[in-house]
Amino acid sequence: MPAESLAVPRTGAAIARVNGVALNAPDEVLSREELRQRACTELLRQAALRAGLLDAGDAASADGVISEAAAGAIDALLDQQLSVSEPSEAACRRHHAAQQASYRTGERVRMRHILFAVTPGVDVAALRQRAEAALLEVRCHDGNNRGKDADVFAKAAGELSNCPSGAAGGELGWLAAGDCAPEFAREVFGHAEVGVLARLVHSRFGLHVVEVLAREPGAAQPYESVRGAVAVSLRQQAWGTALRQYLRVLAGEAALEGVDLEAADTQLVQ
Repeated sequence: MPAESLAVPRTGAAIARVNGVALNAPDEVLSREELRQRACTELLRQAALRAGLLDAGDAASADGVISEAAAGAIDALLDQQLSVSEPSEAACRRHHAAQQASYRTGERVRMRHILFAVTPGVDVAALRQRAEAALLEVRCHDGNNRGKDADVFAKAAGELSNCPSGAAGGELGWLAAGDCAPEFAREVFGHAEVGVLARLVHSRFGLHVVEVLAREPGAAQPYESVRGAVAVSLRQQAWGTALRQYLRVLAGEAALEGVDLEAADTQLVQ
């Protein structure tokens, strides 16, 4: 997740709009990612209206939650507009060869973390500064704080972390990728790093300072046994690329106020 997607605009009197349709209430504070998701959903809802897939009486929601009819119409719209071909055997084999770590089974990581939670109304710029300061502090002592009077990481977790694990020095124990939020797992699993990670890890919960204490790499899976999963992964990537391209076309044709979709480089509709 890009760091700038976490920045929170103070909406105040400024209301973001798509073709005149408000995306937020005047007193509502949204992260940029939330605002982008609402904008993209509204772009698709309006496209479904124009395509005759949704009744003209379907109204935009003030809280970003669309109707069941709108959700179905958007699905039908995307079925019409997005064309994704089946990945070739050669493409699947290349992907597997380049991403073998993603197809290991049984990988586990023992880790601890310090969570700086992103909550409604939080000043995320200031939060990020605190997280980066904590990351620098624990990295400076990484590998040198065991056996001392105080474990710097554990002390920082106890004082700063918004996770209940802070009371235990941030300890999370042994985890598999499926135990974590997907965006968190992508940053931690499938790598060889041990120690405090050099970067903040972003998740839907906030910003994490992560220390990997130990790794169990699991077993590599031959291509033949994971061919189906590889094909699904490539189809999902192709669909996401096609969706982003379609959204850029819609955004280019729309009147947007208070929301920037050009800077988005992740899939914006969930």
